[in-house]
Amino acid sequence: MEGVFSISTSSISIPLSSRFTYPSCQPKPSSLSWSSSLPNLHLSITIPATPFPNRLKDCTVSAAWTRRSRGELAKRPNRKSWKQRTDMYMRPFLLDVFFSKRFIHAKVMHRNTSKVISVASTNAKDLRYSLPSLTDDNACKVIGKLIAERSMEADVFAMSFEPQRNERIEGKLGIVLDTIKESGIIFY
Repeated sequence: MEGVFSISTSSISIPLSSRFTYPSCQPKPSSLSWSSSLPNLHLSITIPATPFPNRLKDCTVSAAWTRRSRGELAKRPNRKSWKQRTDMYMRPFLLDVFFSKRFIHAKVMHRNTSKVISVASTNAKDLRYSLPSLTDDNACKVIGKLIAERSMEADVFAMSFEPQRNERIEGKLGIVLDTIKESGIIFY
């Protein structure tokens, strides 16, 4: 048997033939496609003969898989982007450094669980009395070295640092970050 396909409009008819014959004595083909399971298939497609611009008005194509439609954007205007939602899983450990007038505080925390991995501060008892100044460049180097050592003890060898708005990586902050990098921590 022969499957016949035809495309017809009010003025045009195009027959198409295809062979889907399978004798009953032979086993079915090993293909798992849907067309191999339908040996006797008769399809006909009719397209009305209308002018080209009118067809476009009747046929509307909408995107099936968009991330956010306009209606969804109006419902949830503050929804985070894909990068904002997945960044905590791609870069889980975050370094936070705070400089006050009297002390320097630094901590590494896990973003997803908010668990603090390592902490170093010049306000701690072991550093407060041993350092001559709690805010100078030497104190920044000590804090960077302590953060790196304590993070490696907790099996954290890579972390990220996100500067706040209008925060430049220079001066004391640059010294802390450079000391952490020199101690073997990778920043991503």
